[in-house]
Amino acid sequence: MTREFNQQRALAWLMWLLTTSFFAYQFILRISPGLIINDIMKKFNIDAGEYGNLSAMYYYGYAAMQIPIAVLIDKYGPKIIGFIAAFVCATACIIFIYSDSWYLLLICRLLIGIGSAAGFLNVSKVISLWFDPKFYGRMVGITFSLGLAGAVYGGKPISSLISTFGWNTVLLYVGIAGLAISLLILLLVKNNPYFIGVEDAHLLDKMKKICSNWHLITLGVANFLMVGALEGFADVWGVPYLVTVFSYTKSDAAFVISLVFIGMIFGGPLIAYIAEKTNSHYMLTVFCGIGIAAIFFVMLLLQNKIPMAAMYIMMFMVGVFCCYQVLVFTIVSASLDAYLISIAIAFMNSVNMLGGSFFHTTIGRIMNYFWQGKLEGTLKIYNADGYNYSLMVIPISAVIGAFIVIIVRLASSMSSNNRINEL
Repeated sequence: MTREFNQQRALAWLMWLLTTSFFAYQFILRISPGLIINDIMKKFNIDAGEYGNLSAMYYYGYAAMQIPIAVLIDKYGPKIIGFIAAFVCATACIIFIYSDSWYLLLICRLLIGIGSAAGFLNVSKVISLWFDPKFYGRMVGITFSLGLAGAVYGGKPISSLISTFGWNTVLLYVGIAGLAISLLILLLVKNNPYFIGVEDAHLLDKMKKICSNWHLITLGVANFLMVGALEGFADVWGVPYLVTVFSYTKSDAAFVISLVFIGMIFGGPLIAYIAEKTNSHYMLTVFCGIGIAAIFFVMLLLQNKIPMAAMYIMMFMVGVFCCYQVLVFTIVSASLDAYLISIAIAFMNSVNMLGGSFFHTTIGRIMNYFWQGKLEGTLKIYNADGYNYSLMVIPISAVIGAFIVIIVRLASSMSSNNRINEL
C-alpha cells in the first residue's frame, strides 16, 4: 500500500513538472519578439506599428481562449489539452521561422497565444486533481516562480544564443523543445482515476453573473490599465528601448528586463504576505500602481542619466509592483461564490491579456507618429523621443488604473453585504 502510494505521489510530481515546464516554455515564446524585433522588421519591411500588431496577436489568442480552454480542461482533462496546446505552440514557432508571408506570421503568433492560454490552467488542473487541496496555494506559488524562471531564461540567455547562432536557429531548437514537451505530456500525464469529464451546462449563467458584477468588471478595467509595465514594456518594447535610449547592448538590455521577472518571483509571495497581514488588498494594489508609474516617470524623464546599477533596482521593483495581480485575483476570489471563481479568474486573465494587446499596438502607433523619417535601408529607425513619448502611456495608464481601484474600494465600502469590504 505504501509503495503504491509513493508511486502515485511520484507520478503526481512528474505530471506537475511536465505541465509546469510548458508553463515556463510559453513565457520564452511570449517575450521572444522583443529579442528579434529588428530582424523581423528588416525581413518584412514593416514599421513599429505593424510590429506592435504582430506582438499583440499573441495576446488576442491568449485572451480569447482563456474561458474556452478552462471549460475544455474540465471536460477532457489536462492530458489531451496539454498535449494539443504544447504541440500548437511548438509547431507555430517552427512555421514562424520559415514563413515568408507576413499574414502567416500573424497567424503563427495568434496560434502561439492560443496554445499558451492552456499553460497555467493546465497546471492548476493537475494540482487540483493529484495534490492535497490544502497544498493548492503553495503549489501555485511554486508554479509561478518556476514559470517566471522561463521568462528570465528567455531574456539574456536566449538573447546571447541569438547573437551567437542567429534567431532562426535558436527559435528552431525552441520549437523542437516544445514538441518534446508535448510528447512527454501525451505519454506521461494522466487524468486522475476518479476524473470524469463533464460539460458545464451552466457556463452561460456563470458568465451572466460575472458580467453583471460591477466590482469585477471595474477591477478588470483597472487591471487592464496597469499591465503595461509587464506586457507592454517587459514583454516586447523594453529591450529595443534600452538599446536605443540607454545605448545598452542587446544582451545587457535583455538582462535588465529579465530583472522585472526576477522581481515578480520574489514579489508574489511578499505582496501576498503583506496584504494578508495588513488586510489591505485594495490600498496595496493602489500603492503598486503608483509605484509602477513613479518608476516609469523617472526613467522616461531622466533617460540615460540613470546608472545601470540603479536600473537594476528599478526594474526589480517594477517586477515586485507588477505582482498587484495577485491581490486583484484575491479580491475577485473573495467577492464571488466558489462555483464562479475558476471562470472569473479565466475572465480576468482574458482582460489582462487584452491589456497587453492594447499596449503593444498603442506604443507602436505612437512611435510611428513621432518617427522623424530616418531610414536604414528600408528599416525605420526610431529615436529616443519616439520611444519616450510612446512609453509614457504606461505610467499614465497605471495612475488611472490605481485611481479606479480607489473608487471601487470607496464604493464597495458602502455595500455592507459585499464580502470584498473585508479586503
